[in-house]
Amino acid sequence: MRQAFDQLVKEIRACQLCRHELPLEPNPVFQANPQAKVLIAAQAPGIRVHETSIPFNDPSGDRLRDWLNVDRETFYNPEKFAIIPMGFCYPGTGKSGDLPPRPECAPAWRDQLLTTLPNIQLTLVIGQYAQQYHLGKERKKNLTETVRSWREFQPHLIPLPHPSPRNNIWLKKNPWFDKEIIPLLQDKIRRILEY
Repeated sequence: MRQAFDQLVKEIRACQLCRHELPLEPNPVFQANPQAKVLIAAQAPGIRVHETSIPFNDPSGDRLRDWLNVDRETFYNPEKFAIIPMGFCYPGTGKSGDLPPRPECAPAWRDQLLTTLPNIQLTLVIGQYAQQYHLGKERKKNLTETVRSWREFQPHLIPLPHPSPRNNIWLKKNPWFDKEIIPLLQDKIRRILEY
């Protein structure tokens, strides 16, 4: 099984599927290991992540690690955290931020990669594209309502807003997120990582 996992990772890292649609050379950025306990289902790498090839190596990652109450060493331990975005490569920038994840990526690689992670106990579903994929019809009319309905997805899934600084206004408008979800999230992460 480990040989099949290693081969799949090699194939994903060499992917050229949407090369002609990307603003830069393909650079699939993700973190996975069959031993991972927590899956971070994200959107797509930003430019800094593309340049460093390290997932969430930016201000969004700083905030996410704060939300989880984990340090960089723990966060980047693939036996603890799998970090698998909806699109593995930087999609480029539009008028109001980064473009959506490329649609080719998830059907080509995502299901295959997720089946190699049998030890996932909690999935953090970050942002609307990941929520659409992971929640399907259970997703609410918008991101706020989906995140507010977090109890419906327990115990194995927590929908989250994107930790980007672009969401500062959302976080200020929704103080319940810090009061209700962050303490629960930190407690769940601590419990999972202790075992």
